[in-house]
Amino acid sequence: MKVLVTGASGNVGQYVTKALIEKGDQVVVAGTNLQKLAGMFNDKVDFALLDFTNIDTFNNALKNVDRVFLMRPPHLGKPEDMYPFIDAMKDHDIQLVSFLSLMGIESNPIPPHYKIEKYIEASGIPFAHVRPGFFMQNLSGIHSVEIKNKNEVFVPAGNSKTSFIDAKDIGLAIATILNNPKTHKNTAHTITGGQALNYHQIATILSKITERQIVYNKPGFLKYRKHYIKNRGLPKAYVNVTIALYFMTRIGTARKVTDDFVTLTGKKTRTFEEFAIEHLHCFK
Repeated sequence: MKVLVTGASGNVGQYVTKALIEKGDQVVVAGTNLQKLAGMFNDKVDFALLDFTNIDTFNNALKNVDRVFLMRPPHLGKPEDMYPFIDAMKDHDIQLVSFLSLMGIESNPIPPHYKIEKYIEASGIPFAHVRPGFFMQNLSGIHSVEIKNKNEVFVPAGNSKTSFIDAKDIGLAIATILNNPKTHKNTAHTITGGQALNYHQIATILSKITERQIVYNKPGFLKYRKHYIKNRGLPKAYVNVTIALYFMTRIGTARKVTDDFVTLTGKKTRTFEEFAIEHLHCFK
């Protein structure tokens, strides 16, 4: 049987796919842009059209699949948007679904991930929730615009600390879980980096590797929201979810450091400086 990877073109999904292939699993990558997926993975995987808003795509995507990596697309802000696919997984007798959730979500009902976790558990499908800290790719991706153009880390996190984790490490952890479904049945794993950093420290590291003065001026929520909606043109629902996450970060939910990654994989996580050096092109 095969492993279905949703969001395979995204930050985590691509690394889940690659790690599963390396472990010898047969993989089906699913999404709405099959041409893009084919360009990424060629003949190493099977492909399936999957649109979470179209139930007619579910059965084919789940055909001959017994494990699933499930990721909520950022543009689907309501947890209920994911429920029909979860119901379909139950009908297909999935052995294990690993849902990409959020660190601390077990005590934070505001983001949609909380209700999605609860719905999966109530469905009776064996689960292994993965609750990572903030992705390092958030800085090399969506937040790199301000770093490159304004020499500024622009996030409303105050003086809080965050145990940043490389999406590549998250992907390896998830692939390890899916490769051993019986071992990890009905579990939850908080995956973090090896240290917690505040954004002043992030700016210092970026200044060092870019040889430019990068600053962190602690923007407020309203300034951040206005900039990302009006100037960056991002969807309000997406920006509001990020604000909720940064609000929780300010009260300390993102600073926790765990050894779950080491326990799962037997390896150490990458440091932010190592990540930043490898992704220097994203900051210049």
